[in-house]
Amino acid sequence: MKKQTIQTIAAWSAIILLTWAMMIGCQSVEADGAVYYVATDGDDANPGSITQPWRTIQHAADTVSAGDTVFIRGGVYNEAVFITVSGSEAGGYVTFENYGGETAVLDGTGLANPDGDIGIDIANQSYLIIKGLEIRNYTTATPDAVPMGIAVSGTSHHIQLRENHIHHIETHAPVDGDLLGADAHGIAFYGDQAPASIHDIIIDSNHLHDLILGSSEALVVNGNIENFTISRNTVHDTDNIGIVMIGFEETAPNPAYDRARDGVVSENIVYNVDSITNPAYAGERSADGIYVDGGTNIIIERNTVYQANLGMEITSEHSGGDASYVTVRNNLIHHNHITGIGVGGYDAQRGSTHHCTFINNTLFQNDTLQDGSGEILIQHDVHDNAIKNNILVANDQSLFFSNSFTNNSNNDVNSNLYFAPAGADASEWQWNNVTHVGFAAYKAATGNDSLSQFTDPQFVNANAPDLHLQAGSPAIDSGENLPEAGDVDFDGSIRIQNGVIDIGALEFMLLDAFVYLPLILTE
Repeated sequence: MKKQTIQTIAAWSAIILLTWAMMIGCQSVEADGAVYYVATDGDDANPGSITQPWRTIQHAADTVSAGDTVFIRGGVYNEAVFITVSGSEAGGYVTFENYGGETAVLDGTGLANPDGDIGIDIANQSYLIIKGLEIRNYTTATPDAVPMGIAVSGTSHHIQLRENHIHHIETHAPVDGDLLGADAHGIAFYGDQAPASIHDIIIDSNHLHDLILGSSEALVVNGNIENFTISRNTVHDTDNIGIVMIGFEETAPNPAYDRARDGVVSENIVYNVDSITNPAYAGERSADGIYVDGGTNIIIERNTVYQANLGMEITSEHSGGDASYVTVRNNLIHHNHITGIGVGGYDAQRGSTHHCTFINNTLFQNDTLQDGSGEILIQHDVHDNAIKNNILVANDQSLFFSNSFTNNSNNDVNSNLYFAPAGADASEWQWNNVTHVGFAAYKAATGNDSLSQFTDPQFVNANAPDLHLQAGSPAIDSGENLPEAGDVDFDGSIRIQNGVIDIGALEFMLLDAFVYLPLILTE
């Protein structure tokens, strides 16, 4: 067995142990709380035991205390639940969870709340876990009412939302002349206090779909929110933004605290995100799969985004606002309608993207509408960013960058791999409002990409697509070894295999180390 293979397996083992330790660390605080049950044939006068369960989730939320667990039996609960209890660091989390393999459904059908019904509403609470619930049919036709699946606000902290299934949250309210008045969310965190923040948040393995959102988003953290993880969620079939981190919207009363920050967005799958039928956007396609709108110090890694209007966008919609110190790495971004990645404000009166890093992503045949945006859309006030180690494969348009603004400055673009049907001599890059035809002409005019290549990356299957690299791909061992790329690739494989990092989101793996582990252990 080669020494290099043994070293690879040893590194894999270290990652497994680290991952296991991290998973243990994310579990609930240890506590010996009581266990209660809710069932559709129960009675709130009961003691809440498995044989004499309570009838409503609301009664459980009004009754339990730190460390307690509420198991919700299968069935439909026609409620809107306001949680008024917290756990504690000493006493443990309060957990609301489906029982066993049963499907516990909170259904908003027929509820009449003029302000917009919310499946589960959490305000100023802490140490709570909501797990394994189906939440559906919270809707409104009332302007300025906002239905939501799960809402968290105030100074809530240590909140975990895990494995919930949220769908058919809808606003059908008419919009006013400014295209406002209709809003809905699947999951929403609003940090609307200061200086105390919403913090220590985990939003993991939830499934959100079939959402009619108006001017709002499927999954949002907005305002004074820090230390959050948004991981392994699936978001699809929504008529506005999939996942968003927001700042500068005056959500928090103090502007110094009014932005989502210090978070990780990882391993999410986002697709079929399209605002074309959304009356709040009057037929415009502008919905992002994953969006940083004024957030800072955020890592976006190992996500898959496809068939959204814009795959990912990193900027701010607000005058004087910006997206900064965001790292976008090891993502697969393909077949999105307008562009793969968008940066900068959409006009000269707003928005900036600076000190952000776009590294080791694979962008494949975005701008499916072929409207001239290409793989990366560069807009107003884009400066001091890095675009490195990415694979960019364009469609028949053969357009990689579009940049109709002229204030793009001090951006480091290098060690990328480009490929397009038109070939190296006829493909296009627009930079500071000048279109360059041909790879050599573009490099000479801009000073970008001196170490980059124009060649077929040799994907395993470009039609599926399977964007892993074949043996012999020119992307293998061709990147810059930069710490910003992280320790693992899109698949969770060790990021650097042979001393030099590969270009793109997927490190080439000739043989999976796990295949040989039993052989090594017996030698």
